[in-house]
Amino acid sequence: MEDRISEEDEYEELADDQKVAIGKWFLLNAPPGQVSQVAKDVREVLMDERLYDQAAKEAFPEYNVKNMISLEMPDGSGQVLLTEFGQLDRSRYLDPRTASVAVVDHVKQVCTEVRPADDEDLPSAYVEGFRFSVDAALMKYVDDAFQGGECSVYCTKGKDVEKSGGEFELTVVICNSSYSPKNFRGGCWQSVWRVLINEELRTATLQGTISVNAHYFEEGNVQLESSRKFNDTVTLQDGKDAGTTIVHVIEHLESVYLSSLEEQYSNLSDRTFKELRRKLPVTRTLFQWDKALQLSLTREITREFSNKR
Repeated sequence: MEDRISEEDEYEELADDQKVAIGKWFLLNAPPGQVSQVAKDVREVLMDERLYDQAAKEAFPEYNVKNMISLEMPDGSGQVLLTEFGQLDRSRYLDPRTASVAVVDHVKQVCTEVRPADDEDLPSAYVEGFRFSVDAALMKYVDDAFQGGECSVYCTKGKDVEKSGGEFELTVVICNSSYSPKNFRGGCWQSVWRVLINEELRTATLQGTISVNAHYFEEGNVQLESSRKFNDTVTLQDGKDAGTTIVHVIEHLESVYLSSLEEQYSNLSDRTFKELRRKLPVTRTLFQWDKALQLSLTREITREFSNKR
């Protein structure tokens, strides 16, 4: 009998690559702004500095880009967003606004070096005029609408176009993260807008994706993830005002999405929570939601009479 119990209690030790994969999974799925706290727990669970270093080396670059974190450049020229659109290689990222390249340490989440960007990394002067126009309007919008938000505009197609009539694509990125451990909450707003500009037709076609992640962890652990795609086309009347026109459309569509989120939250208690309730409780009696207020008043009146007695 004892031999049988000992055999059942035996378990197979995980291989090192399996341990690394598990550690990497936890790091990649850390809520916005909380990867450092998760990393401490992963290090303790793995109990092997070599395995942790390997998991962190693989996970942090992917996590940083996925969450579009921003890092202060050492020369004080501003922030650089770590995005797939500005990624030159695993550790170098283009900042179009300052025409510079930032070298980053992903695990430490710091920018270690900054240098001027090469000509081949930058768009032509003609395309840069449009990019600059959109970026200027975007910064004003983000400053007004997002507290501590960061943004950038990249040329992702047709950066060699040098005269009117060509077609090129700009990608607009907005990211705003918030983490307040004392209030047990954190979250992130991300929006990516691909803007295809056709100078011959004088149009801008927008394809955007907005993603929101909210995390609440007071006496529990709840995460909300929501996203929506948008498409729109706008006519460009004047090249000088192209940036203002494009950003105005982005602002409108993001306001529509925000309004829909607020409407969902306002209906959360009336609809969503009711749908989560068991269709038929253990008592086998359906709860009459339309009489909830009446039942509550009845209980209050009964309690008052009992106290007076």
